Amino acid sequence: MLTRPLIAAVLLFAVFAPTAQAQDVAAPSVAPPGATTRDLSDVEEQVRQILTVGTLERNQVMARLVERGNSDVVPALIQSLRFMRQDPWTITNALQVLTGEPIGTSWNDWVLWQEGHPEIKPFDGFAEYKAWVYSHIDPNFRLFLHDGVAHTIRLEEIVWGGVRKDGIPALVNPTLIEAGTADYLTPDELVFGVEINGDVRAYPLRILDWHEMFNDVIGGVPVALAYCTLCGSAILYETTVDGRGQPFEFGSSGFLYRSNKLMYDRETNSLWNQFTGAPVVGALTDSGIVLQTRPVAITTWEAWLAKHPETKVLSLETGYARDYTPGRPYAEYFASPDTMFPARLNDTRLDTKEYVFALRQEPGEKAWALSLFQGGAVINDTAGGAPVVLIGDTATRTVRAYASDGRQFTAADGNPGIVQADGKDWRITEDALIPADGEPLQRLAGHIAYWFAWQNFKPQAEVRVE
Repeated sequence: MLTRPLIAAVLLFAVFAPTAQAQDVAAPSVAPPGATTRDLSDVEEQVRQILTVGTLERNQVMARLVERGNSDVVPALIQSLRFMRQDPWTITNALQVLTGEPIGTSWNDWVLWQEGHPEIKPFDGFAEYKAWVYSHIDPNFRLFLHDGVAHTIRLEEIVWGGVRKDGIPALVNPTLIEAGTADYLTPDELVFGVEINGDVRAYPLRILDWHEMFNDVIGGVPVALAYCTLCGSAILYETTVDGRGQPFEFGSSGFLYRSNKLMYDRETNSLWNQFTGAPVVGALTDSGIVLQTRPVAITTWEAWLAKHPETKVLSLETGYARDYTPGRPYAEYFASPDTMFPARLNDTRLDTKEYVFALRQEPGEKAWALSLFQGGAVINDTAGGAPVVLIGDTATRTVRAYASDGRQFTAADGNPGIVQADGKDWRITEDALIPADGEPLQRLAGHIAYWFAWQNFKPQAEVRVE
């Protein structure tokens, strides 16, 4: 029989090496709850045995589960398949009998099948089973998953992302430096640019690729940049919520849902969908909280600095030992057309990892293919029936969106900081389009994302692909 350390070794190393190699594990704010004290049902005992007994005993367990004839064990079998790649055939044979699907031995393919079959419900106690499995990787995972945990997403679709809790460490009030001393940056590399109430910041992707989250106060506003490298989206959220005494502080849980980061708040240890800004597992489930988005731009360091010479810049002195060479942790993934973890592509109008610009506030959510901004473009359009204008460039993944009040804007020859409408020049700023005289037009919150994430989490929203 496998011992607990050996099970942990199987779970940690049999799957794949984590993308972010260093595994910083923060101490939990509260002790993780222990295993359930109730008696386990026969089916709960049997699905645990799949991961703890030898091949002959496992074959006997699988035979009993098949004879039982209930598909409620299918989610547990799919989860077990990921960690039993040296001996997948018994599990996949049982899956084929219980589902009637000849999918084979690929865990990835079975997860995709599961996503498309919400009618398959797991047995009572599945949350505790899932917590038990992942507690062998990191006991802190029990902060998120446990018997009876509230949830609005299917627990069976939550997968391990290859790191422990806080294994990708969030930055909290990180050190900023003057632009003139940021000699580590090159002109063409990309930064996340933010301005709030005159406070201008640049957060280089070479650093955020390793941390995927910062909690900071910009212009007096507590915010978090939730960056999911896997789905290509960095979303700036306000972290103050009406009715709560303190701003939320977020970290990376180590879990994913449809190849998207599940972040967590350090007050309640609820899991949040990074893409929607809503809690989906834990104490805040069904609270009605949805974080408010703020504008953020991706652009080159050269372009941001020219536009904002007063900008502050994230320091390389983050408190973590990382190789902050551009592209170091994810260059191969960014260059690949494939996702690293399973996620269905139900809408094939764009390729899986084609970029879109996503508008994320009133007048309405809408996505535009980034390819529409090839060579630099000004696009007059509508969202939710209201007129908007988008100014962007595919090459640098830069798009800013503004309310247009029905005006038709065009680019100004030779001046990328100006657009024109009604015979007037309008200055492009991070807050608004500003005319020489008259009322400015408000900037609208949005961000870049891979297509697969947008169509998965916003399937009913408007899209323009051509």
